[in-house]
Amino acid sequence: MTGAPKTLTEVRARIDALDAELVGLLAARQSLVRAAAAFKTDSRAVRAPGRVEQVVAAARERAVAAGLAPEVAEAVWRAMIGAFIELELGEHARPAGDAPA
Repeated sequence: MTGAPKTLTEVRARIDALDAELVGLLAARQSLVRAAAAFKTDSRAVRAPGRVEQVVAAARERAVAAGLAPEVAEAVWRAMIGAFIELELGEHARPAGDAPA
């Protein structure tokens, strides 16, 4: 699928294909987030506001270089990071020995 899409159906098919790739990448990120959670001792370490700002700034820079609106990148990254922070906090709240869902 190269070139400009010629129909709305083709646009949607391409978006669906990208979404499938994104889900795979998010699953890989989740695995790393869970690994990172093992190194963190409390909710402050999980929330890591300085790290959040560093990651968001990097996403904005990469967005500009890739032709993506930096505001879109920031909104997406903040939502993603927020969701993964909640996941990590859940990891810390779960009693030791319980397997992740």
